[in-house]
Amino acid sequence: MIEEIDKEEKEEKPTKKVDEATALKVKGAMTKEEIEEHHAEEEKKEEVEEDKGEAPKTDIFAVRTTANREDQVMDFISSNAERKGLDVFSIIRPHGMRGYIFIEAADRTSAEQAAFGIPYSRGLLPNMVDYHEIEHMLEQVKKEINIRKNDIAEIISGPFKREKCKITRVDKQKGEVVVELLEAAVPIPITVKIDSVKVIRREEEEE
Repeated sequence: MIEEIDKEEKEEKPTKKVDEATALKVKGAMTKEEIEEHHAEEEKKEEVEEDKGEAPKTDIFAVRTTANREDQVMDFISSNAERKGLDVFSIIRPHGMRGYIFIEAADRTSAEQAAFGIPYSRGLLPNMVDYHEIEHMLEQVKKEINIRKNDIAEIISGPFKREKCKITRVDKQKGEVVVELLEAAVPIPITVKIDSVKVIRREEEEE
């Protein structure tokens, strides 16, 4: 009797696979091949969701440059990385630091290849750079972008270094400002990088 009851219970309990197959067949009258395809698609969706949650790992490397040639080196490295299809994600020039720029890349090899053979580049430093070491410099750059028309500023780099000037136009997209030197006999518009000037007086401060 016990053996017969056990036998009946086993026959009444369908396996999980049978349940899933039956449920899918009831929903859409699916064939065995369609059921297998459905399961394969579900597994692919799960893999895609897992991949979305993983951010790419990057490292930061310092590149020594000739002083006052930082912008040119940045342009050269950017073009080089794009041409070679390298895993270089950003090139950073911190405010107030002469002779250095930073490359954010997937690995050291990508950074080295991007900077290899670049004019005015003196090579990568041996150690990686921690983001927190340059974070305060990047924050300063963001603040300097708040330059407005008619601000009085001082040029802090380039051939007009230490000259006082007035901001006549700001182009945040290009990262440039047009200035007029205050001590020039004839006001001539000069275009310089935003991070090449430091605001020393605001228009509202004079009121």
